[in-house]
Amino acid sequence: MKKNYIFAFILILGAIFYLAFSTLSENKVYFVTVSEALNMGLDKLNQARLFGIVGKKGLKRSHGGLETFFYLLDRTDKHKSIPVFYKGALSDTFKPGVEVIVEGRMKPEYFQASLIITKCPSKYKNK
Repeated sequence: MKKNYIFAFILILGAIFYLAFSTLSENKVYFVTVSEALNMGLDKLNQARLFGIVGKKGLKRSHGGLETFFYLLDRTDKHKSIPVFYKGALSDTFKPGVEVIVEGRMKPEYFQASLIITKCPSKYKNK
């Protein structure tokens, strides 16, 4: 009888550890700059948040502004960039030269963004 309880306890404990480990590993998101992403290799960006600046060249919108393609530039080295595609509504503060955080995953040709967060304009800061 005691063997059955020990076996059930080990089975339940193993299930709890498995669920905790699988949940934590799936929710891991890297937060990197464009330069760091390029240095680590874009093929390794399974799920990530990229920080950079919206490039002036290559910004295209289609389907009533709901599909956006742009280049995310590195803050310090403007020659480094990653192409980004986003499908969805964007805030009014999204424009070339604005700092953004882009969350998503890397596809073969571009970074597929699922979320874009723009930095608040300086007019909202306390003086």
